[in-house]
Amino acid sequence: MLSYRWILLLSVVVVVAVAAELPLASTTFKTLTGNAPLVIARGGFSGLFPDSSQFAFGFALSATSTDTSLWCDVQLTKDGVGFCLRDLLMQNGTTISQVYPGGKQTYRINGVPKTGWFPVDYNMSLLTNALFSRTEKFDFCNFRIFSVTGFMSSIEPSSLWLNVEHDVFYTEHGLNMTNYILSVQKLGFVKYISSPELGFLETLSGGIDHKVKLVFRFLDKAVSDPSTNKTYDSMLSDLAFIKTIASGIMVPKSYIWPVTSENYIQLPTQIVKDAHDAGLEIYASDFSNDGIFPYNYSYDPLEEYLSFVSNGGFSVDGVLTDHPLTASEAIGNILIISHNGASGDYPDCTDLAYEKAVGDGADVIDCSIEMTKDGIPICMSSINLYDSTDVQNSKFSSLASVVPEIQTKPGIFTFNLTWEEISTLRPKITHPYHDFVRNPRYANQGKFFKLSDFLTYAKDKDLSGIMIIMKNAAFMAKSLGFDVVDLVTTALSNAGYDNMDPTTKNKKEIMIQSKDSAVLVKLKQRLTQCKLVYSLPLKVGDVSDSCVADIKKFADAVIVDRESVFAESKGFIIRKSKVVEDVQSAGLALYVEVFRNEYVSSPVDFFADGTVEINNYVQLQVPIGDLAQLLDAECSTGGMLPALAPMPVLNSSDVIEPPLPAAEPKSAAGSSATNACVVGVLAPPPLFSSSREYVLLATLLLLQML
Repeated sequence: MLSYRWILLLSVVVVVAVAAELPLASTTFKTLTGNAPLVIARGGFSGLFPDSSQFAFGFALSATSTDTSLWCDVQLTKDGVGFCLRDLLMQNGTTISQVYPGGKQTYRINGVPKTGWFPVDYNMSLLTNALFSRTEKFDFCNFRIFSVTGFMSSIEPSSLWLNVEHDVFYTEHGLNMTNYILSVQKLGFVKYISSPELGFLETLSGGIDHKVKLVFRFLDKAVSDPSTNKTYDSMLSDLAFIKTIASGIMVPKSYIWPVTSENYIQLPTQIVKDAHDAGLEIYASDFSNDGIFPYNYSYDPLEEYLSFVSNGGFSVDGVLTDHPLTASEAIGNILIISHNGASGDYPDCTDLAYEKAVGDGADVIDCSIEMTKDGIPICMSSINLYDSTDVQNSKFSSLASVVPEIQTKPGIFTFNLTWEEISTLRPKITHPYHDFVRNPRYANQGKFFKLSDFLTYAKDKDLSGIMIIMKNAAFMAKSLGFDVVDLVTTALSNAGYDNMDPTTKNKKEIMIQSKDSAVLVKLKQRLTQCKLVYSLPLKVGDVSDSCVADIKKFADAVIVDRESVFAESKGFIIRKSKVVEDVQSAGLALYVEVFRNEYVSSPVDFFADGTVEINNYVQLQVPIGDLAQLLDAECSTGGMLPALAPMPVLNSSDVIEPPLPAAEPKSAAGSSATNACVVGVLAPPPLFSSSREYVLLATLLLLQML
């Protein structure tokens, strides 16, 4: 697997832009020519806008680069006009069934009967109906069907890829696709022509411009090429013959990285090497950000692309994708902090999650503190064991109760069980989005860590620091008799974090995060050298000057949720808040949480691409509200988005808290603490160069998937 350091690192000294001005992650590629792989935008930016619409084609070029090749699936009308539309069955991407409800027909396609609406039954003048879009946000938005020549004249692409899927079908209906393609390629925009019918490519080879590349497209292995009656699987062994007709082949991505029935990738095949040995370029198809990902990629589309273009052993010559921005983007360097370890791959806060986070290149790993019945601080993502263990099905299931100070629903809490008892429970991977199953093979694997285990584990790892998150401190002191601040500082001291040599690579910055100002005030009073991070309430739109001044008295940084930066409505960004400028103008660092790879977690504006989203929190690149403004009264959403109510302003009264109550011992809560964080006599080196931490939006990414 590829290291995430290729994928999620962004410079804090020189803020980089996304894709359009940058090369891919690697500067050398094992393609046939040695050039960077080609990005092929199928139907334009069809992952967002209706496939093959003017918006989709235009946006693909503006969001990526002029080198991107625009893919047009060519269909022919009754009067012989070519237009771009992905599917021969037009009801799959247009409103034609509503415009012409009586137009349904049944035809044989490659010997198989298909029923629907076909382009061969309509003249081009009749096909002015709207196109459907992937997200449904832009359905019925007056996006029209595009003729190939109209597309050329309005977009003027530097590289146009024409794909012809059903030449045999059109021939049976008296239409000559060969003559049409030969005529339009003379206009000069066409650089590639592909087809899954080798016989069709052979008819073109004599009359095509020598600069135009012919590419034979493989479909499912069990399917037959109607022009040769050979299965695509059998044709894999005849690449030398294909080379006499075409300069390249295109294969589904599963031809290269096979996937098991359990949705895990297997070792790659030899097909890239075989194609290159035969002198053929090889392109991979079927990429999209909102498709089904093998679990190995943690729902990160960029990691999948890199396995095809930069895995060290081979590189395909191009990728066909519905989301061309992701295929063409490159990343630099940022600080990465895990969220409960690599909790998108393994159960929260387990040894496996932490090992994956470190292996993927996290700079900082985190431990969210909860307390056991016998007074042991442990790393656990939730105080309610229902959320991250199988306690409901254990012998402790009868311990369920309601603790109003914690939550109104019943639960079994960490303080109900001893550490030994918790150690017998099976962990449970979290699923924030129930339609997206995370790594089922390891859904209940791993061991939980005590805080002392976590500190020992992190001490000698190649990390810049650790993050300790303290919650429910007042409840722990008042109701359970645990002084969590004392217990944490004692654990730090016992683990040797108070005598690390600041000149060695093992020196770790200690960061402590809490949403309770009283916790941070208590730590501040002890003159610790820890970096104190205050969590703001959710969806804050502004922070008053007096409030920022109060926060600065006890914290070095603040952390906010994503919607406190970009306000959303119905999946679109509507506006940017003032939180960033409020906090940074006071000299406080600002961090943002939580980022996830599942494409549904991001606003539509970020194109189902988590890396694009991350980049926008460092340097704003997506115009605020532009996509939402494309919605009009004809769209399925019913018109423009409603205006958002003002987001609340955070004031001093929302921040200032009474001191933590004294802990009255009710169990073995440990001895009096020493001040572990004081120990690094020298302040830890800054994570960012000079004052850039405050000039830039220094985004500390609490990633659930590394």
